[in-house]
Amino acid sequence: MENKPREIVVHQSCNRPNLLLGGDRELVLLSAILSAMLAFVIATWWGAVSGIVLWAFAVAVLNRLGKADPLMRQVYIRHIHYKPFYPAKSPVSGVPARTPLSWPR
Repeated sequence: MENKPREIVVHQSCNRPNLLLGGDRELVLLSAILSAMLAFVIATWWGAVSGIVLWAFAVAVLNRLGKADPLMRQVYIRHIHYKPFYPAKSPVSGVPARTPLSWPR
């Protein structure tokens, strides 16, 4: 019997973040909806062009964010939820942080 640890193969698709056009899926779809609303509310040719330009710009920015860190949105949301528990600085004579009554989800 060999003394090496057991290996479990995890398929790459099970560990990959959900990206659409290289950006966070929810943010890309939200920008598409907002751009379509802009184009249909204005209902002129320059409204349609401005909606397309806005959507292309949003996809380009979200693509760069997705390349930098695909989970940036989830990390930022978690940071906002835990902000009361983890203060930014603690002075030398500071009071320790208290545990919240209910943990944010």
